Amino acid sequence: MSDTPDKTDRSLFGWYREADGKTRRVFWTVGAGWVMDAADAQVFQYLIPLLITSLGITLTEAGSIASASYFSAAIGGWLGGWLCDRFGRARILQITILWFSVFSFLSGFAQNYEQMLVIRMLHGLGFGAEWAVGAVLLGEMINPRHRGKSLGAVQSGAPIGSGIAALLAGPVAASFDPDTGWRIAFWVGLAPALLIFFIRRGSDDAEVYKQSRARQRAANSSTGLGAIFTPKVLWITALASMLSLGVQGAAYSVANYLTTFMTAERGLEQSMAGWLVLINSAGGFFGCLTNSYISDLFGRRTVFRLFGFGFLVMASVYLFGPWGANLWLLMPIGMVYGFFQFGMYASFGPYFTELFPTEMRGNGQAFAYNSGRAGASLFILAVPLVAQFMPLSAAMATLGIVGIALALIPTLILPETVGRALPSLMDEGQPDA
Repeated sequence: MSDTPDKTDRSLFGWYREADGKTRRVFWTVGAGWVMDAADAQVFQYLIPLLITSLGITLTEAGSIASASYFSAAIGGWLGGWLCDRFGRARILQITILWFSVFSFLSGFAQNYEQMLVIRMLHGLGFGAEWAVGAVLLGEMINPRHRGKSLGAVQSGAPIGSGIAALLAGPVAASFDPDTGWRIAFWVGLAPALLIFFIRRGSDDAEVYKQSRARQRAANSSTGLGAIFTPKVLWITALASMLSLGVQGAAYSVANYLTTFMTAERGLEQSMAGWLVLINSAGGFFGCLTNSYISDLFGRRTVFRLFGFGFLVMASVYLFGPWGANLWLLMPIGMVYGFFQFGMYASFGPYFTELFPTEMRGNGQAFAYNSGRAGASLFILAVPLVAQFMPLSAAMATLGIVGIALALIPTLILPETVGRALPSLMDEGQPDA
């Protein structure tokens, strides 16, 4: 045992103080991309009441559009992850940001259900890849002791994005006539396209990736799209996908219908429901940061369990408590609920980065996260169907319980990876635990 004291700054933002200029620039670019990705994904959900009125669609049709978008995101994410393994993280990140920005903008021109369905499915191809590619790019640069904190900080952009979406779908949309407000909310989605100018193709890729690609070229080998289903990594792919499905299925079952629940069962106006979702998002910001810190201390699996349990408790309190339309009670309770809802996600980035080998990290991470998204689309679609037989709040809670139960199982089987070096297929014994 070495007598040299460990001088690593383990504080919440110690990793940032230790990072070089390139890492900091990548962090801010990836983080900003994720903020707008999350805003763009959530704004559709928050606009559902307006879309039902303006486009003349039903709640079930609105749910089917959201489901189709998440399903296409799984396909786009898988392809994007594989492409970033072959052609570089930074280059593919540029393409995905530009893609989802353009189709977000085009969503504002939809005239009916069919047009919105097609546009949002094409949009999903880009936004499905953005998170995974960005998480891999940053995760490969960071000291293993700080991987949870750095990627958790990126994940904290999700509640910020949700808050932006809530503002766009609530106060901003309400400032215009009903048929124009929701279109403006989508048109703002073109803004993230500017981020591509802050990414440097090739030079921003981490050394661990460059070395891996050099070894593959020297050996005249490469990993195909189906490499994550080979016997050596299949169990990781399957369990990571199940974890993703459970967490996202639970969260989407509740979050995607919150504004609808607030207006239909709590009797609030659309704009006020948007403000409440913004309050939830504020709690989620602190949830992500808290998760990221304790994840590096106690492990990835532990925080998934803690935050999953907290989500179930607070979702029940939020949905079924006798709060009526009392904003003074809904605001603090909603903030704690948001703490757990968004906080559950914060360890996806570091955990999936550490589980998959470098040669297929983008492929595996994107597939696992986005197959969970695709499966979660079934949860989204199921909520209004179940709500035909019970109150909307009960349907949301029922699907949330199912999701958390699914998420718990992989945390009992997958290995703990906190602090370990990134695995490679060329390392003896990898990627086995």
